Amino acid sequence: MRRSIDELRTFYGEPTGQAARRLLARRLEEAWGEANGCDILGIGYATPWLDAFVGARRLIAAMPGAQGAELWTAGGRNRAVLADERRLPFPAGAFDRVLLIHALEEADDARLLLTEAVRALAPAGRIILAVAARGGMWARSEKTPFGHGRPFSRGQLERLVREVGLEPTAFAHTLYVPPWPPLLGMAEGFEQVGRRVIPGAAGVILLEARRHAYARIQPSGQAELSAAAAPALQPQPAGRTRIR
Repeated sequence: MRRSIDELRTFYGEPTGQAARRLLARRLEEAWGEANGCDILGIGYATPWLDAFVGARRLIAAMPGAQGAELWTAGGRNRAVLADERRLPFPAGAFDRVLLIHALEEADDARLLLTEAVRALAPAGRIILAVAARGGMWARSEKTPFGHGRPFSRGQLERLVREVGLEPTAFAHTLYVPPWPPLLGMAEGFEQVGRRVIPGAAGVILLEARRHAYARIQPSGQAELSAAAAPALQPQPAGRTRIR
C-alpha cells in the first residue's frame, strides 16, 4: 500500500524530510544539472526535486492513483497529473529525462511501472531511479517514506532495469546520516565519510540508465570514477561512471 500524498507532503516539511530532500537534490543536480531544454517527467513523488531543473522546457509530475496527487506548482499552472502507474497517459518517447522517486518500492508491479516509464522515454533519453537501499537505516525506519514497501540492493536494481531494455550507466549512494533528528546537523559529515568508507550504509541508491542501443558505448567495468566526471556522466576508461 502506497503512502498517501498527505504523509509524503508532511514528511518533506519536517527536518528529517528537509535533510533528505537536500541531500538527494545534490546528487540529482550533479547528474543532470539544470537539464536545459529538456522535457522531464517525475513519477511517484518527485515534486520536491523537479523545481531545481530551472532550464527544462517542460516539467510534469505523474502521481500514482493509490498515492493521490497534489496541486503543483502553487501559484502557477498545474503540472501534476493523477496517473494509472500501469498505463501512463503519455505518448511514447515524450520525455528526455525520467525521474522515479517513491515510485518502485510500493508499486504493485515494479517491472510494469518501469516498462511504462521506459515507453515514455525518448530513444536517447536518460532515466534515474532513486530507491530505498536494502540494509540502509532509512529502510528500517517506518517514520520515513523509505521505510515502506520493498527496498532494493544495487544488484536487484540493475537486474530490474536490464529486464526492461535498459543498461545501467551510472550510480550513486546518499543519505548516510541516520534518520534521527539529533544527527541531522551532521549530515554533511556522514555523507563525506560514508561515500569514502562505508557505501553500503547509505539510505538511498540512485541508478541512471539508458536504452541498450545507446548504452553499448559504456565500459563494462565496475570501477567508480572521480567527482569531476559526474556532472556530464560520460564514459571513462576506468569503468562505469559514478554519480557522486
